[in-house]
Amino acid sequence: MTRAMLFTAVAAAGLGLAGCNSSPETPATETTTVAEGEMAPVESAGANPTVGGAEMRATENIVENASASPIHKTLVAAVTQAGLVETLSGAGPFTVFAPTDAAFSQVAPVTRDGWMRPAQKEVLAGVLKYHVVPGKVMAADLASQITAGGGKATLKTVEGQDLIATQSGDSIILTSASGNKATVTQADVDQSNGVIHVVDAVLVPKM
Repeated sequence: MTRAMLFTAVAAAGLGLAGCNSSPETPATETTTVAEGEMAPVESAGANPTVGGAEMRATENIVENASASPIHKTLVAAVTQAGLVETLSGAGPFTVFAPTDAAFSQVAPVTRDGWMRPAQKEVLAGVLKYHVVPGKVMAADLASQITAGGGKATLKTVEGQDLIATQSGDSIILTSASGNKATVTQADVDQSNGVIHVVDAVLVPKM
């Protein structure tokens, strides 16, 4: 089965959330940092890692590789229904913090049900875009920005609100504008149009 066929099958499975209006435009602003500090950089793997046991090909784009991941079915279906497939298949580059199926399962059912309604298209769009940062920010780059920022880096997302990145030991922690946190569990999954970092929670912007 080709990856295009796999993508179609995942979308048809109905695992996603409601569609949303998406804008292909991305802010010109990339990562910003604050004062000086010291912190050891996070090491990244030399070869492109597998995700959920599936091969991730650096020659394929974000949507194609996410579609091949067995642990990102909900995310892929949500992106499909949100109308973001074309955007995230485009030239980019983009940095995507990709929540797993387990991460989506942690969201309160009433909230997930709300996102699934067509009337909540804009809300879902904001949530998905909040996980995307313009440019290709590898783990080592992010760690350097955290160090330069005195222990934190501010990431401007496509949604428009900021994410705060900090480091705890070898782990990068992301804190959303609404205060919830996600840990990068797998970094530097290279894409033809950017990079994916797998995260263990859905980051929620201020609504």
